[in-house]
Amino acid sequence: MGTHRLLIPLIASLLGAQPVLGNEMDRYLTPAFVAELAEFLRLPNDARDRAALAPNLAWLEAAFTRRGFRVQDLSDPDYALMFAERPVPAPARTVLFYFHFDGQPVDPAQWRQSSPYEPVLKVPTAEGGFATVPWTTHVSDPDTRLYARSASDDKGPIVMLLHALDQLAERGSVVATHIKVILDGKEERGSPGLALKIARVRELLAADFLLVVDGPAHFTNQPTLMFGCRGMARLTLTTYGPAAPQHSGHFGNVAPNPVFALADLLASMKDDRGRVQVEGFYDRVVISPEERAMIDAAPDDPAALRQRLQVPALEAVGSSYQEALQYPSLNVRRLRSPLFEGTRTIVPDRAEAEIDIRLVPETGGQELIQRIAAHVRDQGFYVVEREPTREERLQHARIATVAGRLGVPPFQTPRDSEIGRFLVAALQDEYGEPPIQIPLMGGTVPITPFIKLLGFPAVIVPLVNSDNNQHSPNENLRLGNAATGIRTLKALLR
Repeated sequence: MGTHRLLIPLIASLLGAQPVLGNEMDRYLTPAFVAELAEFLRLPNDARDRAALAPNLAWLEAAFTRRGFRVQDLSDPDYALMFAERPVPAPARTVLFYFHFDGQPVDPAQWRQSSPYEPVLKVPTAEGGFATVPWTTHVSDPDTRLYARSASDDKGPIVMLLHALDQLAERGSVVATHIKVILDGKEERGSPGLALKIARVRELLAADFLLVVDGPAHFTNQPTLMFGCRGMARLTLTTYGPAAPQHSGHFGNVAPNPVFALADLLASMKDDRGRVQVEGFYDRVVISPEERAMIDAAPDDPAALRQRLQVPALEAVGSSYQEALQYPSLNVRRLRSPLFEGTRTIVPDRAEAEIDIRLVPETGGQELIQRIAAHVRDQGFYVVEREPTREERLQHARIATVAGRLGVPPFQTPRDSEIGRFLVAALQDEYGEPPIQIPLMGGTVPITPFIKLLGFPAVIVPLVNSDNNQHSPNENLRLGNAATGIRTLKALLR
């Protein structure tokens, strides 16, 4: 999901956010919720540090046990993983929830607080930023934000589920759902091997459907359902100059600089409207009438999006933001001449572009990688899948390596499926209007092999604010979203 820095979010009004809660903030966002979330966030959870995840597992075991769950630690020395289950008599349905509790690495120097693991409360300012306020566990302003690593991705939603259950119990509400929960400690590293681990306990996870509680809700912070997500493939594109780096004074008009060849090649891949020019890149995509209805109903605001991104115009892959997410995308995420750090007066021997491709159900990663390789050939490059030989360097003026790597496939569940109808009806009953419904989330949840292995349908229930800076410094959770999240989960569990 990347570690790039996101822009500082504008205030909620600029995004057209309308609080769902009205004056009912205190009804859902209790001081107990804020205190327990802060306690959990104080536990470092760098996904690369297996030892640091042990206290998180212990915290989760205690928290779920207090709510009547039977807990099983499925961890091994390399993978932190937990399962929790709370059956009920004669359940109306069995639901498996997926959360993750690991977090992205942190650089404390880039955070505007003493520690990324010490929660801080901030409120929006008139200038569009956020100002720190004294710590308290009683918050009544929905635009107050709690800043800490994993506040939104994904510890906040875990604690929302726990307090949804607490509040249902306090009010004597009947929970008709047999609840199962899988808690992943390696999601931020792509959940490698999760499907193999789950295959050994597949019967334990049997359910009617899976709810993936991860990712951001719609910009407006209204209740949102996403019926799938895009997948991911990657490739490295390399162009070549001299066999070894050369002094730019002695060889600047002699040795071809591969950066210019790479720039030409990348420029050929998109037009000035942002549409990919690789032949056949979009050919298989078909937007069904049902998907078109969901796209058209989403309350997107192009003007507000331009303001947020601070760009004069959006790319025109689709006629709207949501439509654009239904197509595969091609993104250059890194450029480098890798042999040197810093700036040197040299003609480099090579230039590299790291590219990610977001996949949709109609498009396979291998097919798009092959189409990109064909496009590179069409631009006059001799394409290899390895380092070029001396003979190839002498024979071909333009050489490129295209090295593709398949990542995570996409998944999608029909809106008109049983799970889709149930979720929409439950939220419509709760809020008096249907939730925002999105065919595909633009990002990628790296657990699609796990979803396919389970063999039952899955839907993403995103609860946190879209401008939460997940994976980046200054990650935050808008507490109005936390209250709405608790309310949403209560509606689905009743």
